[in-house]
Amino acid sequence: MRHQLPQKLYYSIGEVADAFEVKPSLIRFWEKEFQIISPKKTQSGTRKFSAKDIEKFELIYFLVKQRGFTLEGAKKQLTKGSKGNLEVLKKLQKIRQELLRIKAEL
Repeated sequence: MRHQLPQKLYYSIGEVADAFEVKPSLIRFWEKEFQIISPKKTQSGTRKFSAKDIEKFELIYFLVKQRGFTLEGAKKQLTKGSKGNLEVLKKLQKIRQELLRIKAEL
């Protein structure tokens, strides 16, 4: 995730797209492709993504955009139980942020 989201119960598709710097159409596409993502929908059909959905998007984004997996490859990784990758990813992102902060202070 490129931009931090504020702490909320639910996020709109626009907020999710902005956080990952992608278009909303990609969010909708991944929702259809990856069954682990299941946002709640209002009566009017508006998607509302939970913090858990955002974590799943983070993992998909990491596998597809950063590691270069195909969609099929990412699906296989997800079914292998690579959810531990998300925890490692979060730790690495924190380390990166800290290193960038230190670099800026130099």
